[in-house]
Amino acid sequence: MDLLSNPAALIDQTLLLPTATAGQIEALCEEAVEYGFATVCIPPVFVPLAADRLYGSTVGVCSVVGFPCGYNSSRQKVQEAADLVAAGAVEVDMVIALGPLLEGSLAQVEEEIAQVVLAAREGRVKVILECCYLTDPLIMRATEAAVRGGAAFVKTSTGFGPAGAVVADVQAMVTAAAGRIKVKAAGGIRTFDQYLQFVAAGAERIGTSAGTSIVKEWLARCV
Repeated sequence: MDLLSNPAALIDQTLLLPTATAGQIEALCEEAVEYGFATVCIPPVFVPLAADRLYGSTVGVCSVVGFPCGYNSSRQKVQEAADLVAAGAVEVDMVIALGPLLEGSLAQVEEEIAQVVLAAREGRVKVILECCYLTDPLIMRATEAAVRGGAAFVKTSTGFGPAGAVVADVQAMVTAAAGRIKVKAAGGIRTFDQYLQFVAAGAERIGTSAGTSIVKEWLARCV
């Protein structure tokens, strides 16, 4: 791993708290431009604001669909995805419905993903599995469904479940993805050492609310 590479390029700097304010989103966007994060990942209501603040920069706007539980109807998720991209999001992180997956209805999971991908049009879709509820075989089957559904990424966690990202889960996802889609690790990643662990495991995007401190750690230690 190249420790001289700025970690910001792989980070979705995230603020999804229910108490988030417009002022906090504006500050997040300013930090994202300053540090060079891949995207800001924010609540849907703030997408137009962030798209305006980040216009002309290299930082993308990411938002969420079916968040955080995933049990919205497929029709609702499709509409959410279409609305987000129309408002300026370039990436959409969707939560799958866990019930069908746990019951073995992989075709239903795949179809919902495919519908959201179609609705997002040019927007890249990341499929959130909430791995803390799943066994390794289910993680791998869900990753395969994400591949067949046309997603760009498969993602570990919302950060709102009982556990966040786990290295072993990322490794299972990477194995199942087999280079066909990318893997995003998110949930509880707050230090540069954790960042390194997940990137070493194969994650190509990191979701965290601690992006600024991670980059500062990198600057202090490696530059």
